[in-house]
Amino acid sequence: MSNKQLDPSVCNVTVAPGSAVCIEGDYVGEITFGAKCVVHPKARIIAEAGPIIIGESNLIEEQAQIINRFPPGSDTSRPHTLIIGQSNVFEVDCCVEADAVGDNNVFESKSHVGRGVTIGKGCVVGSLCSLTCPQVLSDHTVVYGSDHKRRQLQERPPAQSLQLDFLNKVLPNYHYLVKPKKRTPPSAAAVMSQSVTAEENARPVS
Repeated sequence: MSNKQLDPSVCNVTVAPGSAVCIEGDYVGEITFGAKCVVHPKARIIAEAGPIIIGESNLIEEQAQIINRFPPGSDTSRPHTLIIGQSNVFEVDCCVEADAVGDNNVFESKSHVGRGVTIGKGCVVGSLCSLTCPQVLSDHTVVYGSDHKRRQLQERPPAQSLQLDFLNKVLPNYHYLVKPKKRTPPSAAAVMSQSVTAEENARPVS
């Protein structure tokens, strides 16, 4: 399709080759996508408190929201990078404002994860479920039902590789896509490692 572009005064979006990121989404701030990601039209990704780094093979459906904002009254001079791992699924109309997200998680339709929450690996936040109090959701936890019950998964959620491959082929025929950059963005794991190293180097020597 034609060369429709994002507004560089509003966002700085970096897309690795092999991803299909629809330009009709709502993007604000510095956002990086790893390889093989799919972002549907009308998704909303807001990086106001700092960059959002999204790893490989993430599926972000229509009207899904990923938001990195400062809490009211917080110190806005210290940016926070929201790092999202690989192979996560953000279903229609979910809203994720978590501090960090691991790998292989599913955020079902209309689920909500608030600030101060850290999501481990292989978790499922069920449809209409909310996590709004600061907490760490341990690996392989399922949150489900109107009472937000929890149980442990024996296996991680199934991979979406076939669906991602299909969408990567189909979406370019019907939607404008953000052009990929020639240089592959760093993986979320690499950025996390660099961040930890930087924090350790910054600590005073006792």
